[in-house]
Amino acid sequence: MTAPKRTALRPAKPKPCPDCTTGQVSESFKVGARSKRESSDRQEALCLTCFGTGHAPE
Repeated sequence: MTAPKRTALRPAKPKPCPDCTTGQVSESFKVGARSKRESSDRQEALCLTCFGTGHAPE
């Protein structure tokens, strides 16, 4: 008797995060002592949806 041939299943490809592509997002920030004006510069921040992985949460 021959054993049945088993085929290996590939794991599903992870879907990209809907909010970012690299796991980081750019955000504006406020500067100043009292007026807290919006700066024209941007800073990189960790994406809170995927926690920096770049893949959609399951």
